[in-house]
Amino acid sequence: MHGFRHSRLGQVIALSIVAASMPVQAAKVTVLTASRIHTMDTARPRAQAMAFDDGGAILALGETAALLKQYPKATRIDVGNATVAPGLIDAHGHVAGLGLARLRADLVDTRSKADVLQRLRDFARDLPPGAWLLGRGWDQNDWPEKHFPTAADLDAAFPDRPVWLSRVDGHAAWGNTAAMRIVKRDLRGDWQPDGGQILRDAQGAPTGLFIDAAMDLVESAMPAMDATTTERALVLGMQSAVEHGLTGVHDAGVSLTQLQAYQRLADRKAMPLRVYAMADGDGAALDALCRNGLYRHAGGRLEMRALKLFADGALGSRGAAMLEPYSDDHANSGLLLMKPEELDRVTTKARDCGVQVATHAIGDRGNREVLDAYAKALGSTQPAEYRWRIEHAQILSPTDLPRLAPLGVIASMQPTHATSDMPWAEDRVGPARIVGAYAWRQLRDSGTRLALGSDFPVESVDPRLGLYAATTRADGDGLPVGGWHPEDKLTAFEALRGFTLDAAYAGFAEARVGSLVPGKRADFIVLKQDPLAIPPAGLRTLDVQATYVDGRPVYQATR
Repeated sequence: MHGFRHSRLGQVIALSIVAASMPVQAAKVTVLTASRIHTMDTARPRAQAMAFDDGGAILALGETAALLKQYPKATRIDVGNATVAPGLIDAHGHVAGLGLARLRADLVDTRSKADVLQRLRDFARDLPPGAWLLGRGWDQNDWPEKHFPTAADLDAAFPDRPVWLSRVDGHAAWGNTAAMRIVKRDLRGDWQPDGGQILRDAQGAPTGLFIDAAMDLVESAMPAMDATTTERALVLGMQSAVEHGLTGVHDAGVSLTQLQAYQRLADRKAMPLRVYAMADGDGAALDALCRNGLYRHAGGRLEMRALKLFADGALGSRGAAMLEPYSDDHANSGLLLMKPEELDRVTTKARDCGVQVATHAIGDRGNREVLDAYAKALGSTQPAEYRWRIEHAQILSPTDLPRLAPLGVIASMQPTHATSDMPWAEDRVGPARIVGAYAWRQLRDSGTRLALGSDFPVESVDPRLGLYAATTRADGDGLPVGGWHPEDKLTAFEALRGFTLDAAYAGFAEARVGSLVPGKRADFIVLKQDPLAIPPAGLRTLDVQATYVDGRPVYQATR
């Protein structure tokens, strides 16, 4: 990897001298006009026209007549009675996971184990003999019995082919006997891996359900994904993102191998959007950042300067670490995936390397451990400059909620998690703790910056669903009426800011993207409706007519 540091003033001066000696070229200019342009810039919140050059830099915004007079030879794009907004940035997604979901059995929205089995049989018809049957998206909370499944549920249909199925949140997996047979270690007994859990029956035999770090026992024995499949998954994921109006994604947990795949795509100019990659834990990618410096590709669409850690598991699989036991499982307080001393060590390492830390924390104990570790590592030396993040910040103790803002910690949250979890979340944590859950309004009002995303493919990649969930706290049918814990709703402007300027800030990119102002990149979307002028219910069905990155269309609707 080739790194960069921000302090290379001598290089900047040298480049400036070279640039000054070069002949000035008249850049081609495009003037885009629309019924309204929401800039997310407080100095000029709205405009009717925007000029940008052929390099993708915004030159000016203003009234149509003025810009056409200023640039009389410009190419004209008139989108008519449409609304232009800054390109949407998903502050927490998994691009390879989104692409792989297209290459594996889709189990999202299955309503029973029988439904899962039917989808698996249909998918397996095209698999070669002996190939693993992989799938993702099941959620036992959507099934009548609401209990975790077992290997026996799969064995009758697939006695010989290994089957491995990730839960919708990626924090649990369900395998058959053939898959468990691949593991070299004896899975029976009463031992448990650090940060994980093997579910077992009364005789100590594994049931086929593996939670968090226990999944590694099977996944480390699976065939490694080849470079071609890795690139294909990234391409499919990125294409799906731009089709939904995303111009940027913060990819939460990227291995060095995946980063190299991204680099190859960036070299070929095959990245349709910007990717802010987070290194996947204390491994090869973080070591490369510490050794070579923060990474940015010359093409401007790929960088890595952040580290993704996991403090705990997920709420749906009862792996989120809680200060007190689960309200619906009094013998269980969840899982810490990193011991506090390990969290301290790795955050200190990242700080010393100048790397931003972004830590997954869902339970109230998980969030407290992260805040404690951040406070130790950052101290009081202008911690806001580090822009460290908590990914999800899902359930916070009332005493911890006000701690984020003074530490400069960004809450990277996913609005659709609340509307997906609301049928059962209060059963998990009870009426007292639910008050500090999915607390967008409370966090924002406390001074915490909210960077919004989806956590795709755990949730849909579609940011319209996030805008809708943030403003209504209701499901697709508008229920419950008035919203679930409506006191934590956001306004449409706040939600849009969370997917634009605040997401850009969370990736150190607010000087380049996130709002439409001269000097920034011409990353924008064209919408048929005005998201700031329609009832919140309409946000779910906004028509995305086009997505532009660097002033060029990367997606245009065909209808």
